[in-house]
Amino acid sequence: MLYAILCYNDEAAVDAWPKAKDDAVIAKRRSVTDRLAEKGQLGPVLRLMNTTAATTVRYGAEPIVIDGPFAETKEQLLGLYVIDVASLDEAVEVARQMAGKNGDGGSGAFEIRPLRAFIPDNVKRETMIS
Repeated sequence: MLYAILCYNDEAAVDAWPKAKDDAVIAKRRSVTDRLAEKGQLGPVLRLMNTTAATTVRYGAEPIVIDGPFAETKEQLLGLYVIDVASLDEAVEVARQMAGKNGDGGSGAFEIRPLRAFIPDNVKRETMIS
């Protein structure tokens, strides 16, 4: 089953990290993602651009395009990992392993959601985890 682990944190705080800290956080998380990759369980790992670059499409009778995410929370979605594991329990365990890898005791969250893959016919399936 595919799961997305969505990374939430205070965007301004993460943007303020020096490059060395950002690199260190990613390196610490690689201790988790490298194991998943070895087992063929790791899909795309993405960091989203800042919320100031976001666009929202609201749907209804007429779709409306709005600049910005209009997040209602202090923390913004920063990126995500796509993993292929057998169960929600296993996805939760991966997120637990990643939690605290910032090394500063700061706040943040990982939201885990099951995924359904909608892969167009023109996309090579061997480039995707199934």
